[in-house]
Amino acid sequence: MSDGTAAPDPDAVGAGPAAPEPEAPLHGRLERIQGAQQRVHSTWDSLPWFLRWSVVWSACLLIIAGGVYLLATLASRLAPLTIALAATLFLAAMLDPLAVRLRRLRLPPALAALISLFLLLAVIGGAAYLVWTLTADQFSSLSKQLDEGLDRTRDFITGSLPVSPEQLDRWTKQATDGLRKSTPDPVAGARTAAEVAGAVLLIFVLLFFLLKDGRPMWHWVLSRVSDRSRPAFVQAGRNGWHTLSAYTRGTVAIAAIDGIGIGLALVLLGVPLAFPLAVVTFLGGFIPIIGATVAGSVAVLVALAAKGPTTALLALLAVIAVQQTEGNLLEPLIMKRQVRLHPVVILVAVTAGTLFGGIAGAFVAVPVTAVVYRVVDTVTALRQGRDPA
Repeated sequence: MSDGTAAPDPDAVGAGPAAPEPEAPLHGRLERIQGAQQRVHSTWDSLPWFLRWSVVWSACLLIIAGGVYLLATLASRLAPLTIALAATLFLAAMLDPLAVRLRRLRLPPALAALISLFLLLAVIGGAAYLVWTLTADQFSSLSKQLDEGLDRTRDFITGSLPVSPEQLDRWTKQATDGLRKSTPDPVAGARTAAEVAGAVLLIFVLLFFLLKDGRPMWHWVLSRVSDRSRPAFVQAGRNGWHTLSAYTRGTVAIAAIDGIGIGLALVLLGVPLAFPLAVVTFLGGFIPIIGATVAGSVAVLVALAAKGPTTALLALLAVIAVQQTEGNLLEPLIMKRQVRLHPVVILVAVTAGTLFGGIAGAFVAVPVTAVVYRVVDTVTALRQGRDPA
């Protein structure tokens, strides 16, 4: 029986916008993901063990090489700052024992750092003044000696080698023209001089504050390290600093031995500019292997130009004798085990440093490599429960 009202349409109830199509069930997607993972695992397990080992180690090496390359690129872009920081750490490691002894005499840290800095400036200034004085005294007779030596060298080359005077003159002119073209323009030279002056000023300012506040800075860094990692951090930092200090003092001693030995040989042979050449040899000793070889070659070339082939041969024998004695006998005694690196590692480090940063890169490459190796070795020993000392 109808009351005249229409019955509601079930299809019309809740009518509105069409509902979106339902997505695929979640468990279906999970099954596909698990299936893909199983296929990857089965493919990986089916590979030979040496191929899997090669893939893993290659990936690790690529990541490490990429990180090192980025750091080296950043350091080369900020070359003045990088060189200033490296030189500051190098000088601080050399002067820190002196500053410590001065503080033990109840001197304030600022005064101890200032005295150490003034002593360094006095040594550098005195050496520069002595080099300039001795060089200026020999300039009057040096030009004539070099002219005579070059004539003797020319006669020796054309008389004992299949080289005609015309060929020798042409090669000499080409070398002179190449050196003239490679000379930087005045604007670039002035910019480089300004950068060097700014870097030197920054080095001395940083060196003063590092000698004065180095230990509070280190304690501040340690306070930011977690309690769990702090013992390893302390041990690694201490061993790395001891390595840098030992390397610095050992390098200074070895370079001084090279400079004194070769300088005395040049004095006995009557080679002009013996003391400046000894200073060049001393500075070259801070670049392992390559620096001493280049400095010795410069001394031999000066002896050849000024005194002739016989004196040059004797100078070459003296350079070889000094460097062999230093490398095979004195260096193992001075450097000891904690900073000794294999010659292959040193050559690779010096070459990489030279490619990225020139002479400055070659100077800092070996100490950085020695410190990094010591820190990694310390952390590895602590993780393995061995004594890192």
